[in-house]
Formats: sequence, structure tokens, C-alpha cells
Amino acid sequence: MRITRQATGTLFVGGALSLTLAALAYPSMLGFSTVSAAPDRVIAQTSTGPLTEADRDFVVKVRAAGLWEYPVGQMALRKGTTAAVRTAGRHLVSGHAGLDATCRRIAARLNITLPNKPSPQQQGFVATLSSDTGRRFDSDMANILRTTHGQIFSTVAKIRATTENSLVRQLADQANDTVLDHITVMEKTGLVDFDQVLFQETTPPKLPSQDLTPPPPAAGEPQVALK
Repeated sequence: MRITRQATGTLFVGGALSLTLAALAYPSMLGFSTVSAAPDRVIAQTSTGPLTEADRDFVVKVRAAGLWEYPVGQMALRKGTTAAVRTAGRHLVSGHAGLDATCRRIAARLNITLPNKPSPQQQGFVATLSSDTGRRFDSDMANILRTTHGQIFSTVAKIRATTENSLVRQLADQANDTVLDHITVMEKTGLVDFDQVLFQETTPPKLPSQDLTPPPPAAGEPQVALK
């Protein structure tokens, strides 16, 4: 996957992973600033239970996370200067490969179209880390990933507590374990600036919706699989 650099005013831009979906096939808007007004609205009745906007939002959200965190994990394996950073990279790669397989299986059964590329904001994270070297890479990776995983953690819990769809519950269970694992390995690097991370988690800057929206796949485009 080719990822281009996105200019950003700060490394840690909040709201990377929150989505709002306006159509069953593909979300039109993503981001904390554009959360759906009716997340509990049932958009489809399926054999595994009703599917709400929030459920569909969550499946796309997990897919979008993997599309940028997986390549960051690969970078950490190549560029990490400490064993702890390289371990964190291995956890990113394996965790998101597993989540991606589940997302693609669930999306096929629930008729949800998944993105093949991350949002411009998420591409910006990748571009920043692509240009980093040495200890700067280690520190930026630990803090960016700790911030974004902290933001998604509460969303996973909410979906698990409220969804009536058994497939979405399965994904939420897996995502809960994976996100907690990734939070833990980032903290074990010893590089997390908790004051900065907690500030970014709780007061994310507002970005234009187009920066938070993964582009829809082109007609006939093969689905990207994270292996």
C-alpha cells in the first residue's frame, strides 16, 4: 500500500477513529465532529441480529485502524531502536492481521463495504513515522499509538455493551483484547508522555470531515487484506 504524506499541525490529532455512517454500503463521514445523530437506528435486520448505525460504524472503524497501524507495526520491526519498540511492532502486526480477517468476514456477511485506504489524517500519522528515525521514531510511535488506542478503547466497550448483533459482539470481544494489548505494549516502551497523551485523548482538535474519512474503494478494486 502506498501512503503519501499529509501535512498536520500536530503529531497527535484526536478523533482519528470515530465514524459516522450515512449509507449501508459505505460511510459518508467519519470523525468525532460528525457523530451520527441516531447511532442506535436499525439499518438492517440480519440472521445474527439487528444491525445499527453504531454497529456498522464500529466494523468500519476497526478496519480503518488496521489500515494504518499495521504498516506502522512493520516500520517498528525495521526501525525500532529498542527491543520493547520492536515487540510493540510485532503486536501491532499480529493484532491487526487478526482483526482485519474478522472485519472482512463480518463485513461480507452484513453487507458492509470496507475502505482499502486509511483517512488522510491516518495517512498523516504514517507519513510522520515514515520520516522519523532513531529515538524520534520510537517516541512518536509510542505516543501516537497510545493516544489513538486510548481514544478507541471506550468505544469498544460501549459497542460490546449495547450491540444486539452476535457478529459485532465477536468483533468487539476481539478488539477489546487487542486494543488493551496494544495500550500495554506502548506503555512498556517507557516512552509514553502521559500528560500529553491524556490531553490529546480528552481534548482532540477539530478537523475537517474530509481529513477523517477513508476514501471508498473504487469500483472493482480488490479488497486489501492484512496478512
